[in-house]
Amino acid sequence: MIVLGIESSCDETGVALVRAGAQGTPALLAHALHTQIDMHQAYGGVVPELASRDHIRRVVPLTRQVADEAGLALDQVDLVAYTQGPGLAGALLVGAGVACALAASLGRPVVGVHHLEGHLLSPFLSADPPAFPFVALLVSGGHTQLMRVDDVARYELLGETIDDAAGEAFDKSAKLMGLGYPGGPALARLADFGDPRSFDLPRPLLHSGNLDFSFAGLKTAVRTQLGKLGSNVCQQSLANLAAATQQAIVDVLVRKSLAALQRTGCTRLVVAGGVGANRHLRAQLDEQCARRGVRVHYPELALCTDNGAMIALAAAMRAQRGLAVPQADHAFSVRPRWPLADVSAAA
Repeated sequence: MIVLGIESSCDETGVALVRAGAQGTPALLAHALHTQIDMHQAYGGVVPELASRDHIRRVVPLTRQVADEAGLALDQVDLVAYTQGPGLAGALLVGAGVACALAASLGRPVVGVHHLEGHLLSPFLSADPPAFPFVALLVSGGHTQLMRVDDVARYELLGETIDDAAGEAFDKSAKLMGLGYPGGPALARLADFGDPRSFDLPRPLLHSGNLDFSFAGLKTAVRTQLGKLGSNVCQQSLANLAAATQQAIVDVLVRKSLAALQRTGCTRLVVAGGVGANRHLRAQLDEQCARRGVRVHYPELALCTDNGAMIALAAAMRAQRGLAVPQADHAFSVRPRWPLADVSAAA
């Protein structure tokens, strides 16, 4: 079975092809990704209307590119999948419209995929795929969640952010420091030159006794420290503040992940989403989990951000289990707000 996946939930257009058998992990045949970072930099963040228009320009050429790289004709595709949500409504509609139109023209079924389920399963395309069950830490610009994962579509929410996600904490703190867009990677690079002990920043909900997160207070603390430094802050002080901010976020993510592992009894941790590419987070998780005999699994770095491969993979793994329900008459809809728990309940 050949599955075509299309991702267009925010500011990246991704298309991929995977091959899946009746059993085993699907194999990635080809994928292509276009990021809109350069376009949105002038505005300091994603402009939804511009994002949607760019998806329109990119998705068809990327689909042709992926088919050529895989050495396949589009009529060899058996199933078309697209990101149904969550995400920006206009951006989602582009991918949904193209996927459903393509599937109808080919006479193939089409399925909508949950964006976070794609991230959660993406490490199965890595050189070191996980095995069920495991705890998943989903960390991105819009989501921070801990899930217990027993199989595809068998997810239990353990904890989530009650305000800003970890990625937002990175991005908003970076913006306060004048580091531009995208802020998270810029802050992480600057942090390499700083001393995280130079500033005493809060670790919200670190000792709450639950597995929820909160990062809004950290952003406020960063603003307060910048006010104390004044307008002529030196580059070293800024690097120190960046390092302290990163350390505070990582401390919370690591501590909560370890608590989730202890609570569930799982011995595998999956880390997915854009923040999962952060080198400091990976180093801390690797060190702490190794001490406890826990295996940590990450997607390949190229698949940490939004991409079509994770959408094709999720659809293929669902199809293997008889859970990929085609949409009647190739009609499409999008779900900008869609809790991952609903996907598990629907299964």
